[in-house]
This record gives sequence, C-alpha cells and structure tokens, in this order.
Amino acid sequence: MSYEHCSFYGRKDRERGQVALEYLGFIPILILVAMAAVQIGLIAYTGQQAGTAARTGARSASLNGPYVQDCQNAVSGWLADGTACSSAELGDEVEVTATVDIPSIVPGWDFGDANKTATMPIDH
Repeated sequence: MSYEHCSFYGRKDRERGQVALEYLGFIPILILVAMAAVQIGLIAYTGQQAGTAARTGARSASLNGPYVQDCQNAVSGWLADGTACSSAELGDEVEVTATVDIPSIVPGWDFGDANKTATMPIDH
C-alpha cells in the first residue's frame, strides 16, 4: 500500500506553509522591538554624553578656559553639532548646562534634548 496518495501528507505540507506565513507576520513586530531598543540606547547614550560635556565645560569654566569649545569637544563627534553649552556664575562657583540633541532612528520623530548641569568651584 502506497502512502504517497494519502491526504495526511498533503495536510502536513500545508501546515508547514502556514507556520512560515505566521513567522513572516511576526517579523514586523520584531523589527519594531529592535528599533525601540536601539532608540532607548541612543537616548541613554546622549544623556551620558550631555553629563560628560557639562562636567568638562564646568571644569574648563572654573579655570577661566574656553568652556564652550571644551564642552562640545567632550561629546562624540557625531553629536557635537547638536550640542550647546551655557554657563552661569554663582558667587564662588560656576554652573555649566550642556544641551545635546537626541538623535532619532525614525525620521520625523523628535525626542527633544538631553540637558545636564554641572557645578564646579571657581579656581582663583
């Protein structure tokens, strides 16, 4: 008796095709989750870079140095164009705020800026 003509084998092939289509339907969800993970990483990295820029700028300003340039040089090169630094003297201290634009991997979405502030005593 030949099993090749039995309907059981045809159904098994159809089920394999259905499973493949179900996996294809799941791929967009996986891509969205991966993009969200990358974007969250970019937000955290930009915040860390803003903190580094603020501390470097405050250290430079406390020594009466070129704090804006030092602040911008403290971030990664691809973030430097979106970096702004400002300072305020608070008596014997100087406060520098670094603002770094958060990059987006999805065109048209704006996640705003990462702002960090650092304060250092002025070295007389």
